[in-house]
Amino acid sequence: MPPLVFYLKLTRMHVGAPLRVDSVLWQIAIIVGLVVGMAAKACSQSHSGFHETRISQTEMEDSESSVIDNSDNFTVFPVGVNVGGRPVIFSVLVRGQEDGSQAVAFENWLIPYDAVVQALKLEVTPLADGQLDVRSPGLITRLNPQELQNDPELGLVLSIEEVERLLGVPAEFDINEYAIILNPPWLGQKTGGIAATEPPVQLEGLPRITPTDFTLTAIEERITATGSESTSGLGESSSLSYRGELAAVGTLLSGSWYVRVNQPDFLDSPTWSLTEAQYLRQTDGADYGVGSQPTFWRSQGRGEYWGVTTIQRQGFTPPVTFGGGGFSPGQRLQASQVGQTIVGEAEPGTLVRLTQGFSDRVLAEVLVDSSGVYRFEDVPIGGQRLGNYRILLYPQGRLSAQPEVREATFSTVPGQIPEGAAATIVSVGWTHQPSGLNNQNFIGEWQNFQGGIAQRWGISEDLTVGVGGIYEESVRGLADVFFRPNGIPLEVAASVLSPDQEGDWDSNANLRYEPTSTISLQFNSDRFAQRLNLNWRIFPRLTVLGTYNSREGTAVGMQTGFSRRGFFTFARATIDDQNRWRWNATQRLGFLQLNHQGNELGFRSDLNYNLSRRFLGDGYSVLLSYETRNLQRRDNLATVGWRYQSKARSPDGSYLWDTQLGYGVGSQGSGWIAQVQTTIIPGLLLRGRYDGVSLTSNEANYSLELVASLNVQEGVTPGDRQSDRFRDRGGILIQPFFDRNNNSKLDSGENIYTENPELLLILNNQPIQSFRPQVQANGIRLRLPPETYRLDFDPSGFPLDWQTVNDAYAVEVVAGSYTVVQVPLVLSYTLSGVVTDAQGNVVAGARVEAISADGEQRRFSVTNGAGVYYLEQLPQGTFTLKINQEPAQPGTITLDEDAEPFQELNLRSP
Repeated sequence: MPPLVFYLKLTRMHVGAPLRVDSVLWQIAIIVGLVVGMAAKACSQSHSGFHETRISQTEMEDSESSVIDNSDNFTVFPVGVNVGGRPVIFSVLVRGQEDGSQAVAFENWLIPYDAVVQALKLEVTPLADGQLDVRSPGLITRLNPQELQNDPELGLVLSIEEVERLLGVPAEFDINEYAIILNPPWLGQKTGGIAATEPPVQLEGLPRITPTDFTLTAIEERITATGSESTSGLGESSSLSYRGELAAVGTLLSGSWYVRVNQPDFLDSPTWSLTEAQYLRQTDGADYGVGSQPTFWRSQGRGEYWGVTTIQRQGFTPPVTFGGGGFSPGQRLQASQVGQTIVGEAEPGTLVRLTQGFSDRVLAEVLVDSSGVYRFEDVPIGGQRLGNYRILLYPQGRLSAQPEVREATFSTVPGQIPEGAAATIVSVGWTHQPSGLNNQNFIGEWQNFQGGIAQRWGISEDLTVGVGGIYEESVRGLADVFFRPNGIPLEVAASVLSPDQEGDWDSNANLRYEPTSTISLQFNSDRFAQRLNLNWRIFPRLTVLGTYNSREGTAVGMQTGFSRRGFFTFARATIDDQNRWRWNATQRLGFLQLNHQGNELGFRSDLNYNLSRRFLGDGYSVLLSYETRNLQRRDNLATVGWRYQSKARSPDGSYLWDTQLGYGVGSQGSGWIAQVQTTIIPGLLLRGRYDGVSLTSNEANYSLELVASLNVQEGVTPGDRQSDRFRDRGGILIQPFFDRNNNSKLDSGENIYTENPELLLILNNQPIQSFRPQVQANGIRLRLPPETYRLDFDPSGFPLDWQTVNDAYAVEVVAGSYTVVQVPLVLSYTLSGVVTDAQGNVVAGARVEAISADGEQRRFSVTNGAGVYYLEQLPQGTFTLKINQEPAQPGTITLDEDAEPFQELNLRSP
């Protein structure tokens, strides 16, 4: 509750009915409000820089004709401002009147223009014609600053009637909250689409948190034990083998390091070999990779090429990766978004708006001039923007009219970069051969030298080209082209290497052509085969297929799919020129699902009925399956079983429990089939399977898999079995803690506060829940791409009688580790009491101030008509108390960990 509001409510609470009946006390309260208003105005004028847009002095002078006539009974007094049910401004001066139970002539109340902008989070942009462009998630309008009223004490103001008429925001006054309640129509509504530009994240002036130079962040070990037996006795004819894989990841000098060790015989350490070792630093402008990595001119397996690679980009940023996997040069050479131009013709005076998909949220708008042409430049395509836009044309600018709708659909070609952008890549290294069981060399062998250099240019918004050269046993030329012509439904991406020593070309090409909305043609080629696919949707739910593969021949087929409430079906079947059928089908009716797939070698059918009546598949299910295989002999196997999958899941998406028990009968015999998987122990996945019979063998097989994952940064905690994603991502570990000794350090015995993170934390102006936080005993973890983030703390999430030292931080995130943010929570104290003079009379309108010993902390309050002051959010320490700049009696107070959070202290003025 705002302090000044509390004074009035406290007076009303202590004095009771006399405040509303006794005209003398009420007049005193009004006089005190005027004194408070005049004093606070001087302060507010020097601290009104919270909004970026400023009304020029000339405009303010031009609005002098609108100066308010204060001949009525309105006075200046403080109130709060709430948006919906949440306070956003604790105290602001307004001009109005209330009679103790309700507002008087509320539509004529005046509220500062800046307060409205702040409360509604409006984006205000001055236009060339002097108008103000006002935008919010649910509002687009224009204001004339010369029509704004100018109050002699409050400055530029809006009446409540103007707030409702000009901004479309209903307002009311709550006498109990003593606040103006603004109810914007868009509050709580889910808006679709993605804004063309997002509000900037302000980082200047914030305390900066940087990651450490070196960390070991996570360790992951995977062990698989497998065995088999040919008889029912486990020990008569059985074999058992252990295989493992060890991985570790961390941070080094603002980049990530990653090591993976192959353990073909887990129990024999001399057989272990180093498969991957990589250092990677990626920024928006440049990438640096050292160690194992793929080449940029050809796809290779992980660990086959070891070297040094750098990419330098100008004029674009690469896409954000989410799946881990380390360095991918091809992906880092393309742009996350490519700007396209949307242009068209319309009648002059038509208001043209750009929206995305089926959303009504306006991304941009233009009023067509006498040329009759509208144009939207640099419309982002790619990344999270799918490229499906709509153009809404409102005749004569009338928003009440039914708009004409025009579609604008775009796509980008992988590898494409914006017009005028460029990228350079240089790589030098050797092929690498890991050691095997017989060659006990942990590091392996480096063999043939390889390297290359290439340059890529964005020639236009439609065309990107690249040239270069590589050395791979011989010098070879490299050429790239990425083409997506405007107005033609064609996409081309091709990369060609000149012939090697044996005269073989190496090309990779992808071509997609969609002449109509029902026909698509796709061709791709690599060094192994050429493939052509034709899809023709002859009916809304029926598509004709045609395929060609240089290794397998030609095939034709059909595909269908449709769904209704509680029903879904999909089917696809093809036959090639050798009369080989291939098909797959999925059907669901209520809680019954059938999957069927097959080819010339055999088929498999699975029937699943969910006994728990859940569409998502969890709960209890009955299973029935039948499969065949026709190789050297005809085999078959029928299985009936039961399955349970828990509704709860672990952070990586695995079920906490997944169990299956069944019995199979087939051409190879019969036997039990069982499987169990659990992640009930944090950081540990355990999976076991037993097959008493299989489709092609009468041997019983069994396996046991154990995956252990640990976070070892800031203590040992369970991991999420996704340490591989740390190779190109980082995160933030937020540790709010009760700093009882007030030293801003997390000491032994000080508890970490992890309750209500959704109320406490805001990241980059977004709710923390949108980043999927993991709440653990040692803090709140977020996985994030490398960049600098703004972390804010919302007072609504503070524990009772505690507060943060800083309101926000700028947090730098690098790949490979969590940036640790320790947030000290300090005790928050409140002082309240009555100020009297030497004769014992209450003193109204007195300024009471508490000043810390170092002078850096100051809190002040102005007494109300009953002489009551209220000082809140005082940290620990010794404070000097003053009244109207003179020492008070008592003159000091010490607040320590033994002090009560709320204290009553009466003061005497000199």
